[in-house]
Amino acid sequence: MSNGAGFSSAATNGSLMGSNGAGGGAGGASLVVGGTCAGPDKKGGVVTAIPERETWTRQMDFIMSCVGFAVGLGNVWRFPYLCYKNGGGVFLIPYLLFIFVGGIPIFFLEIALGQFMKAGSINVWNIAPLFKGLGYASMVIVFFCNTYYIMVLAWGFYYLIKSFNSTLPWSSCDNPWNTLANVSISGNHTCADLVDGRSPIIEFWENKVLNISSGLDEPGQMNWELMLCLMAVWVLVYFCVWKGVKSTGKIVYFTATFPYVVLIILLVRGVTLPGAYDGIMYYIKPDWSKLEEVWIDAGTQIFFSYAIGLGALTALGSYNRFNNDCYKDAFVLALINSGTSFFAGFVVFSILGFMAAEQGVDISQVAESGPGLAFIAYPKAVSLMPVAPLWAALFFFMLLLLGLDSQFVGVEGFVTGILDLFPGKYYHRYRREIAVAICCLLCFIIDLSMVTQGGMYVFQLFDYYSASGMTLLWQAFWECIVVAWVYGADRFMDDVARMIGYRPFPWMKWCWSFITPCVCMGIFLFHLVNYKPLTYNNMYVYPWWGEVIGWCLALSSMLCIPVSLLYKLFRAKGTFREVSERITPTHSIRQERNKGNGQS
Repeated sequence: MSNGAGFSSAATNGSLMGSNGAGGGAGGASLVVGGTCAGPDKKGGVVTAIPERETWTRQMDFIMSCVGFAVGLGNVWRFPYLCYKNGGGVFLIPYLLFIFVGGIPIFFLEIALGQFMKAGSINVWNIAPLFKGLGYASMVIVFFCNTYYIMVLAWGFYYLIKSFNSTLPWSSCDNPWNTLANVSISGNHTCADLVDGRSPIIEFWENKVLNISSGLDEPGQMNWELMLCLMAVWVLVYFCVWKGVKSTGKIVYFTATFPYVVLIILLVRGVTLPGAYDGIMYYIKPDWSKLEEVWIDAGTQIFFSYAIGLGALTALGSYNRFNNDCYKDAFVLALINSGTSFFAGFVVFSILGFMAAEQGVDISQVAESGPGLAFIAYPKAVSLMPVAPLWAALFFFMLLLLGLDSQFVGVEGFVTGILDLFPGKYYHRYRREIAVAICCLLCFIIDLSMVTQGGMYVFQLFDYYSASGMTLLWQAFWECIVVAWVYGADRFMDDVARMIGYRPFPWMKWCWSFITPCVCMGIFLFHLVNYKPLTYNNMYVYPWWGEVIGWCLALSSMLCIPVSLLYKLFRAKGTFREVSERITPTHSIRQERNKGNGQS
């Protein structure tokens, strides 16, 4: 069994290098010296010392990083709304089922794969080189996610700054961006009630924050305040990631735990407000008539909230000790993730119940999901509370932290995959810092299109297509197929047993081989058949060329798998049997890797 050292996957040139021991190399013997690897080059000289792969200082660093990445905004603004919309407690039946047939199996597969191969999201697929396109697909998806997801943080940071005022700017109608003047919200009334006008919360969001234009074809001017917020958040992300997992593992202790403190504070405040009980009952009261309608929403939510298919979980797992019990970790993290979603629902609906009671309307008229909850419904609720700026600041600070750790772990996953592509001869002392800087700068340049007047339309294109349910389901389907049927489910179970000291329950193998691929493909086909063109606020319909751009974003990741497969087949020489034997992993290759790394 392993002594906990772990091992690196086969590098591009075919070399194998142990983390804490000698390994065979293409250029000759190599030696680990003081945490670095050095060896002779082809001319007999000594190459630059290459540090061994980092590992987490403590295993809790890994747990907190996974919590920070997987537990994000979707747990707070998507799950509670879906639960209410789909029959309250009834929604939990298919949700729990999909956790065990889809969420946990793929979550565990990605972490275990990274831990076994000691590589990021691209090089882990050296186990099945023909399907290395899976790694490139996950890199494309996580790059798009890193690009557009941070806009939510920029908006949240903007609202956080505006919360530090004695009067919240979205609670009055006498601002330059309002269509009304000299009217304030009080009691059960809104500006829209007092005069035939729009809600000041919506006007602040659309006229001030977004300054939204009439369509995608009118980008308009840049919002300089929002651009500065975007820049500040990117700088923060950079300094969270630039030194690697040694620093990231410490930062997530705050960014992953403090939102729970804020959620508890908001829950205590929420349940003491009038109307909170009615709101919570709307959230959990079972509506059995909707049991037949909730399955697709439940399955899609699992793949969203578990951050599956992005490659970041693989990168995080690659920094584990080789004998870490990732099987147990997968269940613990699943419990934390889904538990947070359920708990957040009580916070959200206690506040929405209060808002419905204050306005004298049914809760269905105030229930929102996504940005509508974060930047319209909740700001409206806090504007009705005593000491409104305090509760607004707490909420948006929590929103910022929830998104921040998801963002910088996503960047970490992308950078890890990129750096793993370059062998030791390209090693540079500051290559990580440079790679992170280039990644952040490139994403920031693309993000400038989202801080214009037409930026919301660009944001929705990325959100709806680039990392949509279809792309994630397609990715998850092929991950299961490749591991179970190309590499071999039994072989991978043996590899996991070699790491953790025992074989996981056969249910995992059954899921990878049959159940999970069927679930993924079934939901994928449902989304494809029921596809609807993208709209904004159910009013603005995107032009045909906007949809073309959206489908290009989606296909840029989905086509990586078949294109890469065909490319490798056409480039290979020999008969199909000879080619398949060379590019499909065999038991002897695995034995050679284990032998070279001191595994028994």
